[in-house]
Amino acid sequence: MAFAHRGFSPEGLENTLTAFRAARELGFTHLETDVRATADGVLVAFHDERLDRVTDRSGPLRGLTWASVSATRIGGIERIPRFEELAEEFPDALFNVDVKSADAVVPLAGVIEGLRLHDRILVTSFSDVRRRGVLALLSRRVASSAGLRGSAAFRLLGSSLADRALRRVLHDVDCLQVPERAGRLRVVTPRTVARAHRLGLQLHVWVVNDPADMARLLDAGVDGLVTDRADVLRGVLEARGAWPPGR
Repeated sequence: MAFAHRGFSPEGLENTLTAFRAARELGFTHLETDVRATADGVLVAFHDERLDRVTDRSGPLRGLTWASVSATRIGGIERIPRFEELAEEFPDALFNVDVKSADAVVPLAGVIEGLRLHDRILVTSFSDVRRRGVLALLSRRVASSAGLRGSAAFRLLGSSLADRALRRVLHDVDCLQVPERAGRLRVVTPRTVARAHRLGLQLHVWVVNDPADMARLLDAGVDGLVTDRADVLRGVLEARGAWPPGR
């Protein structure tokens, strides 16, 4: 699977409608985004806790109402979209959604239920409390990936004797989404890919922007790559006769 990380915008307009449209125009069906909630409970596609890095204003997002957030501009030109807008504008897209804050749990579950997105979404978070909080509010199961603790257990409990324990820890997940390295620790190797598959899990790697790294990880058997460079990943997959993904 090929995931467009916060859409596709070399200009830095991440998590905007323009970035997601660019990813779709390249043929990406898997769109990765982040969600947070405004003070009045509107679910928005935005990564950072604060507005400072990518917008024309500063301060935490969570203290602002939607009326205020909607007047904020990413890169000075693009507005912050509601997640509901993304789901409606791209009805054939699949969404990988990272729940960034506790106050986004209830609104995300509400959007999933209201728009019947159960088959179009993978819920993820570094926090398994947030991830499981969303799942508990849904009328039927959706795909999800392990949080930080589950991913760490997968990497650190290394022997095959630990597989039974890992299956209990990872009983409610479908995949592991991890970086190739965590500091000096190599997380993704052919051996860990094989182990994930033995446990019935997919393994997705983030964020991979170099074509040589993409090719090496694909050769190792990973199931998905998350990238800022949707154009580069498409080129790598085309050269391997693997575009579109899942063909």
